[in-house]
Amino acid sequence: MTTPALEARGIAKRFGALTALSEINLHVDPGEVLGLIGDNGAGKSTLIKILCGYHQPDSGQILVAGQEVTFRSVDHARSLGVDTVYQDLALINELSVYHNMFLNRELVRWPLLNNRAMKRRAEQRLRDMGVNLPDVGVEVAKLSGGQRQAIAVARSVYSDARVLLLDEPLAAMGAKEGAMILDVIRDLRERGDVSVIIIAHNYAQVLDVCDRVNLLQHGRITFDKRAADTSLEELTELVVADYRRRR
Repeated sequence: MTTPALEARGIAKRFGALTALSEINLHVDPGEVLGLIGDNGAGKSTLIKILCGYHQPDSGQILVAGQEVTFRSVDHARSLGVDTVYQDLALINELSVYHNMFLNRELVRWPLLNNRAMKRRAEQRLRDMGVNLPDVGVEVAKLSGGQRQAIAVARSVYSDARVLLLDEPLAAMGAKEGAMILDVIRDLRERGDVSVIIIAHNYAQVLDVCDRVNLLQHGRITFDKRAADTSLEELTELVVADYRRRR
């Protein structure tokens, strides 16, 4: 059996009297793209924050490549190969594309930054991921939402991330920008050297780019199937049926 790249066992999280997560069991295999879906308030963001080290679980285990770990912080999780791209991206709008790509990892030719090398590598890395920008020297503020998202993903991939958590990467994007990000995710899947967990609301897009789908409802994983073995109709009916039961 394949050892998961990242695994959660029995994860629970409470905030006062509110139980956000209850006995979560989830895994993503090496090179796999896992889609995590569920209504607002289901616990998706809380789970991602636990898997990236932002929150500590109240109980349960997290394993990276089969080894149990306790993430002390987001930076600690990142040092172990688990990185997250949030909706706000953590890019600096006033800096160039290539400076953002090397943010906190700048190449230095003492006593100055090696801008030429960073620019060359940024161009190559984006090109390798199928992201075509006319100029990596342009300020990030001048780019589209899809282009900024692609830069944030590329930065994480080339920081030696082995597991990439994407929190709503397609939110508020038009069709063209969304297609760019879907192409980046497909490219990662074809490369097979990075595992991806993607939170998304568009089930059709999830089925298009993911190998497997998990449905999170009321703080629990209630559905786990290969994308090829389910359908848009089945996923929609599961969510609608749950909505009807709660009315």
